[in-house]
Order: sequence, then C-alpha cells, then structure tokens
Amino acid sequence: MARFKHYDYNQMSMVVINYLEQIQPGTFEFALHYLISEKLDLSAFHQPYKNDAEGRPAYDPAILLKIILFAYSKGITSSREIQWCCETNIIFKALSCDTVPHFTTIAHFISSRGQAIEALFEQVLLICDQQGLLGHELFAIDGCKMRSNASKEWSGTFKELEQKRQKLKRLIQHHLSEHQEKDTHESEEALERDIRKAKTIQTLDAAANKIGDFLKRSQPRMGKGKRSKEVKSNITDPESAKMTTSKGTIQGYNGVAAVDKKHQIVIDAQAFGEGQEHHTLQPVLESIKARYQRLGINDNVYASGIIATADTGFANEANMEYLHQNQINGYIPDNQFRSRDPKFAHQKDKYGKRHQTPGNPKAKHLIPASEFQFDPVTMTCRCPAGEQISHRGIRTNEHGQLTAYFEGRLLQCRHCSKKASCMKNPTSADHRKGAGRQVSFALNDQRAPTYTDWMKHRVDSPKGKQIYSHRMSVVEPVFGNIGTNKRLNRFSLRGKSKVQGQWQLYCLVHNVEKLAKYGQLSS
Repeated sequence: MARFKHYDYNQMSMVVINYLEQIQPGTFEFALHYLISEKLDLSAFHQPYKNDAEGRPAYDPAILLKIILFAYSKGITSSREIQWCCETNIIFKALSCDTVPHFTTIAHFISSRGQAIEALFEQVLLICDQQGLLGHELFAIDGCKMRSNASKEWSGTFKELEQKRQKLKRLIQHHLSEHQEKDTHESEEALERDIRKAKTIQTLDAAANKIGDFLKRSQPRMGKGKRSKEVKSNITDPESAKMTTSKGTIQGYNGVAAVDKKHQIVIDAQAFGEGQEHHTLQPVLESIKARYQRLGINDNVYASGIIATADTGFANEANMEYLHQNQINGYIPDNQFRSRDPKFAHQKDKYGKRHQTPGNPKAKHLIPASEFQFDPVTMTCRCPAGEQISHRGIRTNEHGQLTAYFEGRLLQCRHCSKKASCMKNPTSADHRKGAGRQVSFALNDQRAPTYTDWMKHRVDSPKGKQIYSHRMSVVEPVFGNIGTNKRLNRFSLRGKSKVQGQWQLYCLVHNVEKLAKYGQLSS
C-alpha cells in the first residue's frame, strides 16, 4: 500500500517574516521601493493632508504609491482587489508594511492626485536622463485608444439625446396606459406583474430624467477645425468620446505617448477625449519642450536637432505648418506615403487591400468618379445614370488643392438601378438617413506649394524613409507592454484630468520597469 507524508490541518505554525527581505534586488518591486523611499520627493502628495493637530493619522502616500504601482504592474486596477492583495499577498504586505488601506482610500488617492502624479512622472523621467537612458536623438508619438468608464449607449448629439428622451417618455406612457387598461385582480400573480411594471416605469423615468438634466446643464460639444460641427456628447463622461478602433467602436480616451528611441522611455503622456489624433500633436510637442526646460534637460530641445516622428493620423496642413514655422525636425507622412514608394508597388497585388477580404462587402469596386460627367464651366455633374447631382461647394482639400464637391440626393439613389455598384452602403438609400453618392473633382492641377508638399519631400527622401522606419519599433512595443503584458487596457476613472493621471501612472509603471532593467539602482 502506498505511503504518503503526514500532514495535519489542525497543526500550529509560527512563521517569522522580514518584509524587507521579500523585496529582492533586481525585481520591479525593489526598483519601485528604492525610488519612492530614497529618490523621489513626495511633498506634492502631502499638501492635501490637514491632520497635523487633529484627526486620525493617514496612510503614508509612499505606501499607497508602492502598492498601486505594483498592482498596476500586475494588471490589477480594481481598488477592492488591491485591498485584497494587501491582505493575502506577501509582496503587497512587504511594500505596505502589513497595512491594509481601505479600497475607498485607494480609489480616492488615484482620482484626486492628478498634478502630484504628473510631478512624480517628471521626477522619474529626470532620473532616467541622469542614468543615461534617454538618447535625445529621436522620439516617436502615437496614440492608444482605450475604453473609459462610460457606456457608448449614452452618447449622441443634443438632437439625438432629445429624441431618445422623447422615446423613453412615449414608452413610459405606453406602460402606464397598458397598466390602466388591464383589469386588476387581487391575485398574487397580478400583484407581482404590477410590481415588475412599476419598476420598469421607474427605471425608464430615471433614464429620461438623466438625459433631461444633462441637456439642461450642458452645452453642445463642438469639434475642432475650420469646419467644426457638433460631435457626440456622453452623459456619463462628457469629456470622453466615441472612437473607431480595429476592434470596433468604443467610448473612451486616446492615450497619447511620446517615446524616446534609446530605451523606449515615455517622455510625455497625455489623454485626449477625441478620436482624431491630428489635434493632439501640437499640445504634445509643446508639453515636451516645456518639460525639458523645467527639468533642466534641454532649454530648447528642438533647436538641438532631435527628430520627432508620428504616423499618418497626425498629418494635416496645420501640423506641417507648425513644424515648419517652429523649425522642428519632424517626419510625419501623409496617407499616400506607401503608394509613392516603389518598394510597395506590388503590395496590393500580393496581399490585397488591408483589412478586407473577398467576402467583405467593403471590398467591392465602386464606379469611379471618372465616369461622372463633370462640367467645370457650369459647375454641374451628372452621374452614370444620367441624373444631375447637387453641388455642395468648392473648398480646399487636405492637400491644399481647390476641389469641387457633389452629392446625390437620396430620392435619386434610392430607385437607381446602379446603386449596388455605385454606393458603399446601398441599404442607406432605402432609409431616411445617410446621403447619396458623393464625388469630388480637382479644379486645376496648378496650385501653390503647401507645407504638406514640404513634408512629402522630406519623408520620400532616402534619409526620411530611413528615419521614419524607426517609428514603429520605438512606440508600438510600449503600447504592447502596457496594454498586453500589463493588461492595462481600459481606464477606470471619469473625466479628462483623472484619466490623464491614470494614463501617466500606466506609463510610470513602464518607465520604472525600464529603470529596473537598465538603470543603476542600489540599496
């Protein structure tokens, strides 16, 4: 018969633990403990406390920072789970000296220390520079769109939100009328049905009042740019935005980071509640310049010739003009950059169009604009079916070229036999939404050179291609580390200032990890 080692669940044991010995050199927790205890000035975190003479003692901000950043490094963002880890995990116990802050204390600390977190981010960045982890040669800028603590179902323009409120009111009235028409009986089943109906009406009424209160106290949110129009607002978090990603539409923020090339240190981290990235370039560049001056790293970082790179999402005429006027050594290609490169001439033939398959309806070939009859003298246009479509005006396109725009009316496209091959979404013509086929025509080929042309010349040159080839390898691994390795892929706070503080904590975890790996930290 097999024999096994003896064990007894009723036995008593005393284990002596030295918490400092649990924090081993060479680990992330050691770097975190050493930096916060020995190197960083936490006076900005001490200012809100007013318990010098009275009130109970508070948890030391150093303790809270250690457990929060260590939890983030393990992908834990829930305050309740951080509290549970302080009760059960030996490393958390060592970092917190066996204290267990309540989850409300942890949550309040994260959401109310935005300015202090930014000061902490800058101190860690300065230590990275002092230890030679910044190359000051090239940095790359990119954005990482993450979900926020708000539902996209509560988003819409003010007109759409009012329509939703009216719909909820009609639904409430329908339930009330249905309840009054039914013959009420004193049976238990009828009573339960009435209770469920009352709860439904109460829920719908609360939702309608929530929308009404938001419309009363808020103003429509306008987009940025010369032709700005109203964008969708969100009732739960008005500063967040609907964003299109490769995984669908989300309600969230765009975490923009600037990353130094040498060791992929994040030198700037900001959160923006807008899906378009080209509005974020100038604030990021100005923030980097001001931070380098404030920390004494470089009085004029762009005068030293440091290279700034970003992808096509940041490219527009205004940004190119900004780079040129401020003499910033930037390389930001337009969305036709690859099509002008002979190396990619046969890419579509070999791999097909990106993100599209033969079974995807978006992969179909539409009737080109060249088959439309455009008369620049009378400024008229006829579609392949012979219908004259509406002229929508003349304006300068994103490349600085004067362009005439035309659009078919829904009434024309709805009954057209060619709509299946002419429209991207033919079904939209069968409903009272969307628009007909849209086409545009360049009015002349001779135009004044633009700042976009200046940037095209830079990125199309052999030197520009060589420089821009480093962009992806600099910034994308940072997002991979934060979002995939660390599982920090959504924001748990609401409001731009709070979300930006959390985004800087995410990037702070990345920078501390780089210090632990490449820096010289000693006990």
